[in-house]
Amino acid sequence: MLHELRVENLLLMERAELRLAPGLNILTGETGAGKTLLAHALDLLLGGRARSGIVREGAAEAYVEGVFSLDGIPPGLEPALAERIPDGAEELVLARRVWPDGRTRAYVCGRSATLADLRELGGRVLAFYGQHEHRRLMLATAQLEILDAYCGGATHALRAELATVHDRVRVLDSRARELRELAGARDRELDIVSYELSEIEDAGPSAEEQAELTLERERLRHQETLREAALGGAEAIAPEEGSGVGAILAAAGAQLDAAAAIDPALGGLAARLMSLRYEAEDIGSELRAYLEVEGIEAAPGRLEQAEERLAVFARLERKHGGSIEEVLRHAERCRVRRDALEHADVALEDALRESAEARAELEGLAARLSELRAVAAPRLSAAVSERLAELAMADARFTVELTPRTDGCGPRGADHVELSISSAPGLPAGLLREVASGGELSRVMLALLSVAHGEASAAREPGRLLVFDEIDAGIGGLTARAVGEHLRRLAEGGQILCITHLPQVAALGARHFTIVKDSAVAPARTSVTALDGDAVVGELVRMLGADEGDRAASRHARELLRAA
Repeated sequence: MLHELRVENLLLMERAELRLAPGLNILTGETGAGKTLLAHALDLLLGGRARSGIVREGAAEAYVEGVFSLDGIPPGLEPALAERIPDGAEELVLARRVWPDGRTRAYVCGRSATLADLRELGGRVLAFYGQHEHRRLMLATAQLEILDAYCGGATHALRAELATVHDRVRVLDSRARELRELAGARDRELDIVSYELSEIEDAGPSAEEQAELTLERERLRHQETLREAALGGAEAIAPEEGSGVGAILAAAGAQLDAAAAIDPALGGLAARLMSLRYEAEDIGSELRAYLEVEGIEAAPGRLEQAEERLAVFARLERKHGGSIEEVLRHAERCRVRRDALEHADVALEDALRESAEARAELEGLAARLSELRAVAAPRLSAAVSERLAELAMADARFTVELTPRTDGCGPRGADHVELSISSAPGLPAGLLREVASGGELSRVMLALLSVAHGEASAAREPGRLLVFDEIDAGIGGLTARAVGEHLRRLAEGGQILCITHLPQVAALGARHFTIVKDSAVAPARTSVTALDGDAVVGELVRMLGADEGDRAASRHARELLRAA
């Protein structure tokens, strides 16, 4: 149930605040005053699209906020969604900000939320039916939804299970098609995959070997330079003839060591010189070992062997991805593909068997769903016909026709539903989308909603607000009164906000609001006011098309209120 609705800077509406009552709430106003602005505000709370240019001229942002009672939310919210509502909260507050550049932000109980959160929560506390909603009755999918909604919870659970199985059948059929195509081109592709895999496996590449070969190739290409550098360093430190760096350091150290007996300060320097001598001699030894062990003088043909091996690696890289790592990944893909090709016949048999099993399960679920629909269809026909009689269509005969789908079972089952109506005795029934007028469609929709919300939904959604935006268009007179009575009964124990232009409907409201546009200011501004007493009478007089002082119209308005 909606307790408060606040709107700021939404087009002409600078600021409005509505405090709704239980039962039937009425909103009226002159054509063009902006009644649909409130409908758009509620649509924003449902996560609807924010149209461009809806922020009032000169305002920094538009803001819409609705305060709902938590009893409108049925149990069983998804954990992620339930976390949006603080522990101990007594109300659900949904809000939306819209900026002039089109950006929007959603809030749940004062915290930032996603539009998906707003749609989910808003859809649980609010149902919106626009003045053109009856056009949905023309759609076959909408007609099927109406029948299934009337069938109740068992049908919804069965439909969900059927949709899951239908998806599985579709996936298995697609898999079977792929396997058939695979079997058709298997021999040729198997040859290609096997050849590429054997080429890689025969080469046996690895990133480590490539790095080692690259380093060895560089050594072999510059072996003379390396030999001269190593030999020169070794000779400088410890030549085969004469004194080198090591001998010079040893002599200098010995001299300082002898002088240290006179001045101990030279002892530390002598020790450092001896350390340098030993380090130099170690380096000289390692350079000699490098010349002998590292193979500077390589075996004949070794460079050519390294070049050939690296050329094999380079060829594989060019073919399969640019690096040895990618070559190895391609090899693994080839193994998987080879296994799939080699076992394609077995996989096809398995997929066909699983598809047949899933299709049998699908047909069984569809048959059960058809049985439930077949039982519910005549009951829905009778219930809607009864409601239509209350809406000044006493001679109307409404029928829900159930026929098998010509294209087989779909995600919603194997049934096609058509709504038909005969508006007068002796007239054959015709499809609703072909024979019903706009006013008749409005009443049929109201009857369907009454049946759906009165029987199928009341136990689950006792606090949900239903919003009707001029669905009484195209009717008048006694029919308008019947529609108003029906709306009031539908609002018993719940809450309805009805935007209407009919005084017969407006007179039945538990609370009445009017919206007025002030064109004397720039930009123009609308205001929403709650009416009571003589103010309600005055608004009904205006809706009757009379002047404020018209006594006959005033008496008529008071009679409408007394009759309510």
